[in-house]
Amino acid sequence: MPRPSAAQLSYGSVTVVFSTLAMLLLSRTESGLGIAVIGTAALALGLLVAVTVPLPARRKTAQSGAAVSARRATAPAAETEGRALDHVQSRIPAARAASERVGEHSLRH
Repeated sequence: MPRPSAAQLSYGSVTVVFSTLAMLLLSRTESGLGIAVIGTAALALGLLVAVTVPLPARRKTAQSGAAVSARRATAPAAETEGRALDHVQSRIPAARAASERVGEHSLRH
């Protein structure tokens, strides 16, 4: 059985405390047997609430993280490098033209 989460513990505890107080105030019982029955009912109600609180979706995040890692591992590095190289090569003619203009300007002066 998995360990209860913090949400399950807190919801269950709050349910036990508030339901015990509410039942004791509403029933106005003073006998030990009545208090024991109310306490047992409150514990059962708290357990029911704690069990029905949905668990966090840890498996989904673990699967999505594994899927991302798998996609990164299968993505070819050459494709990424090729895109970077194309980007740099597309800028070379403009850089050459700019350097030629600067060279012509410096030769005139």
